[in-house]
Amino acid sequence: MFCHLRPMRRLCLEKILPHWFPYSRALSGAEAVNALRPFYFAVHPDFFGQHPIEREVNENSLKRLSVYLENLQKPGFKSLKPTQLTFYVRETDQSSSDGQEPFGTSGFRAVKFTLHTRDLLSTVLYILNSCSLSVEHIQSLNTNVHTQPLKEAKRRPDRPIKWNKSYYYFTGFRDPDEDLEQVSRMETTLTWQRSWGIAHRCSQLHSLGRLAQQNLETLKKAKGCTIIFTDRSGMSAMGHVMLGTMDVHHHWTKLFERLPSYFDLQRRLMLLEDQISYLLGGIQVVYIEELQPVLTLEEYYSLLDVFYNRLLKNRILFHPRSLRGLQMILNSDRYAPSLHELGHFNIPALCDPANLQWFILTKAQQARENMKRKEELKVIENELIEASTKKFSLEKLYKEPSISSIQMVDCCKRLLEQSLPYLHGMHLCVSHFYSVMQDGDLCIPWNWKNGEAIK
Repeated sequence: MFCHLRPMRRLCLEKILPHWFPYSRALSGAEAVNALRPFYFAVHPDFFGQHPIEREVNENSLKRLSVYLENLQKPGFKSLKPTQLTFYVRETDQSSSDGQEPFGTSGFRAVKFTLHTRDLLSTVLYILNSCSLSVEHIQSLNTNVHTQPLKEAKRRPDRPIKWNKSYYYFTGFRDPDEDLEQVSRMETTLTWQRSWGIAHRCSQLHSLGRLAQQNLETLKKAKGCTIIFTDRSGMSAMGHVMLGTMDVHHHWTKLFERLPSYFDLQRRLMLLEDQISYLLGGIQVVYIEELQPVLTLEEYYSLLDVFYNRLLKNRILFHPRSLRGLQMILNSDRYAPSLHELGHFNIPALCDPANLQWFILTKAQQARENMKRKEELKVIENELIEASTKKFSLEKLYKEPSISSIQMVDCCKRLLEQSLPYLHGMHLCVSHFYSVMQDGDLCIPWNWKNGEAIK
């Protein structure tokens, strides 16, 4: 039944691709992501917050699209199974309802198409044309193309295909639905350390899903953990499993296999924190990711161990539990203790124990006052965020980790004095500079000026 599949694919491609396509160079993965930016902006799930069904459809379709694009970039691939996708496309400046379902009162329409292309360029063109999005910007990515206008490329309606499970069994192709299920079965929390775009996130999720398919038993060791996609692999000082996005699956597999030894080290670390706390009158030792360097579990344990041995060697006396309720973070890049405005002590691992004792005793009352003020400030901050979100009809208002509560309160108070109707439905991030993220989130500095905010 599959002997006619390839002739059909050739026929469809001839109808949808422009005349300059046979003479074009291949797109790289990064160029394909850049070329699909209008598409990602039109279908991004974050813009469908008030439409949970459509949001879920787009999320699932983006994951399957990521699988398809990644397979296209694998060296030596011969062919890919047709992949049927459904997207709800928002009304944007580039979108048109030509040949598509008209936009409803909700401002979006449903688009269905089946991918059966053989390279990145034809795939990108097919997706954009299927969603009635402009393809003119792609010509700048191809230095060898003819001057034929790209908008002459036509889209051929697709015949919906529902492949039976036997198709995947006999052809050896992988079922994309099973890829998605593999990740969901892990029962872990997935997050990102950096603000990668949706395409990068989908690619990383697919890589994890592929690893789960190849070695699910190993990944079960991470059940109940938080998995963070970041710049290097290991376990963080917070006990989170870090997957380096530049590492190959072999490194990830070795990391998951080592998790039992990491859990043992984590228990020893917690015991070490308790011992330090006992020697310092009950001060709680904490690790605050937003205010400390990113450390692995081994690095943090080594730092604690150095500090603990110095305390034992130079025994300093605090009344037992006299400092309960206070907090401290340990640093490796300072030589004098300090008190943070949020109420916790910054303690250098190599500070002089005698000076440390004097500093803590003289600053303890101020530390308690700072912590109380921090809690009060947090309540005010949450109230202002809620008020700002409601007034401007924002989909989401949040801040970067480096923005303090004081800065956020100041920013929101001044925002509430403005009339900003064009923020309706947007994601607003309070940061240190103006920018627009790849996913469409708008960033403003916390200390924005009136003239700048109105532009």
